[in-house]
Amino acid sequence: MTERMDLPRLRSLIDGVLVDLYQRHRHQDLPALCERLRLPAPPSQDSHTKHERLTASLQGCPDDRLAHVAEAILDSEPRPAWERNQLQDVLWSGRPYVEIPGRTRRDLAKEFDLSDHVGYPDRFLTLLARLWDLGDDTLSDWGASTRSLRDEIHRHVIRFRDDWSTEYLFEQLGAFEAPHPRFGYFLEGLASPAALPDEQAQRRFVELANHHLQTVGAQLRQEGETDGYPLFQLVQPGRGTAGRPRNLIFATLEKPDIRFTSALDNDIEVAERADQVLVYDRPVGKDGLLWRDLLSWWQEAHNITDPEKANRSLYSRMQASLPRESEGQKNLFWLYHHMYKKCLSDVPALLPEIWVHWDPKTVRERGVRALQNLRMDFLMLLPGNRRVVLEVDGMQHYTRNGGAEPDSAKYAATMAGDRDLKLRGYEVFRFGHDELRDRERARPVLTDFFRVLLDRSPDTHA
Repeated sequence: MTERMDLPRLRSLIDGVLVDLYQRHRHQDLPALCERLRLPAPPSQDSHTKHERLTASLQGCPDDRLAHVAEAILDSEPRPAWERNQLQDVLWSGRPYVEIPGRTRRDLAKEFDLSDHVGYPDRFLTLLARLWDLGDDTLSDWGASTRSLRDEIHRHVIRFRDDWSTEYLFEQLGAFEAPHPRFGYFLEGLASPAALPDEQAQRRFVELANHHLQTVGAQLRQEGETDGYPLFQLVQPGRGTAGRPRNLIFATLEKPDIRFTSALDNDIEVAERADQVLVYDRPVGKDGLLWRDLLSWWQEAHNITDPEKANRSLYSRMQASLPRESEGQKNLFWLYHHMYKKCLSDVPALLPEIWVHWDPKTVRERGVRALQNLRMDFLMLLPGNRRVVLEVDGMQHYTRNGGAEPDSAKYAATMAGDRDLKLRGYEVFRFGHDELRDRERARPVLTDFFRVLLDRSPDTHA
């Protein structure tokens, strides 16, 4: 599930952080501070106070940049846990997450034996401190020291393990009422080698968690390894696909000649005409495949140190793969990059001419068992393992004899291919070629579409 981010709330939280920061910085430090926090440059000092300059900078920040500002604050400015959590909760609400109701959380806690985790006390406390407010030692009105939650956990969970039940610990953390994304990250953290460097113990916890998560259609699923230990991610099968892609074959100028160098590991190489095919073979993370990821791969593969030069050459190479006769595809590709050019690094890459299926034989050779829709017009890999296919349909998709006659069999085959993709977890969106053939007519159509798909407004002045 994904909700719209509460932008007024996020702006208010950022403003509260800036009130604290201006007191700790000099006037001459504010431009560098704003740059680090990805805020617009503040007005000149003149007769403005530091608070007024930072307030003006925040007011000049558009809504679609607020998330980047909040992320920069979390990355570069140490904040109290309660304030950090407030910022995180607003940010995470705008990303895909799995809903885990209170009853499922409590049933899991009742059966969860902490013995494995408290065997690594420092790692366990680090995990808790990363996600929850464990407090600090404070003085009461009478001058007596008040023990922090961290101290209480150390005493009653780690030193004297039978003092607190897991359910009571979850109560003290606020885990039963926490927003869904935070509880999801908590489960992933409990299954991670950072907290539990013992694969058998990891798998014991995952088995227990999945027993309870199955009631809400969710699971902790292995999505890779680090330092020889499995990594688990909370997923909801049916939303997104079964796993992360290993090879992306795109921007092809003709059908690739592929062979497996290791069938066991799904390692491939393009046997002939490798310059006619692009193969992205890096891992795709939880945030999907962003333009900056693709650009980094391109720079390394072609030894290009200048980012601007790499931008231009990668764009040109992908553009060259678009069919000359399809103005609709060319307009979609051009408008996407033009509308988001000021923030291109942070948006998903739009991969043209992507091979979703591959068969060494032709459709004619394969006959009735041939796969449909081998190559799609565009693919985007979004957060949460979402795979979005975009198709621009010309008359060739549903007619024969150069558009003179309708072809119901061709249309049925296209729909069958779509159903297959959707059952595999892909999202398929089709545009009529006529609505994209004219660039100015296509602009509002694509502006509205990408605004909703990405939950991010294009730069309408671009």
